Amino acid sequence: MTAVESRPAGSLSTQSTSHRPFGARAKAFLALTKPRVIELLLMTTVPVMFLAAEGVPDLWLVLATCVGGFMSAGGAGAFNMYIDRDIDALMDRTSQRPLVTGMVSPRECLVFAYTLTVVSTVWLWVLVNPLSSMLALGALLFYVLVYTMLLKRRTAQNIVWGGIAGCMPVFVGWSAVTNSVSWAGVVLFLVIFFWTPPHYWPLSMKVKDDYERVGVPMLPVVAGNKVVARQIVVYSWVMVAVSLALWPLGYTGWFYPAVAVLLGAFWLKEAHALQSRAKSGVTGAKLKEMRLFHWSITYVSLLFVAVAVDPFLR
Repeated sequence: MTAVESRPAGSLSTQSTSHRPFGARAKAFLALTKPRVIELLLMTTVPVMFLAAEGVPDLWLVLATCVGGFMSAGGAGAFNMYIDRDIDALMDRTSQRPLVTGMVSPRECLVFAYTLTVVSTVWLWVLVNPLSSMLALGALLFYVLVYTMLLKRRTAQNIVWGGIAGCMPVFVGWSAVTNSVSWAGVVLFLVIFFWTPPHYWPLSMKVKDDYERVGVPMLPVVAGNKVVARQIVVYSWVMVAVSLALWPLGYTGWFYPAVAVLLGAFWLKEAHALQSRAKSGVTGAKLKEMRLFHWSITYVSLLFVAVAVDPFLR
């Protein structure tokens, strides 16, 4: 019996989508793109463009890059939902996704994903530059082929290496302005690389029963909270250290490193607090793992705002 077949009747709708209201259908197609994830991706793209331009970049270029990036990341999200529709039907966290509810059919989702992929690649190639187009396409293919299809259901390191796709918008933003890739881009790429596991592991600690039910070996499923919390602390320290490398390399003035130190100090405080609670055997709501998850979003947003502001304060 497959994962979808084992779901209670009615949980994976097979009803026709033709009679659905247009507004609801439009929202469903938007949901396929994972807009909340895209918000974070664009939050790392645009500030890098300011840093690369050492001021205000061409605003039409920013718009073209954001639109192309949205479509590319949206295509990746749609492919992900198509491939994962069997386990999405079994997980509480994903049970309202459009393919599970039947608001969008699998065929429609696949056509939508391919369309976004092709249009975004051409859009970025023509309106930005070929390098940015290929970097965005590479990120999409890595997320779909390497993370979703190869790593996610096979290894507890899925988030670590799969997170590379989420780092690529840094390169896209830099290359959009300079038509090149620099060490500044590499540093910020690594910041996101080391940020991703301690960002996502607290959430997967919260919903590990979901992942265990569908056989996805997220780290909290195959290891205890103590191990996960220890890994979070290790990655957090490396992330904060890497975030400070922009300054000695000469890419920023005083403002960015000052903000990075303050944000990093608070992050490390939260990471160590989570580790202390995990060591003491706290479980359930008292573990408060979502505090670090929510802070991680604030952290990366403010850090990249500092990246954008720094050129104006040198």
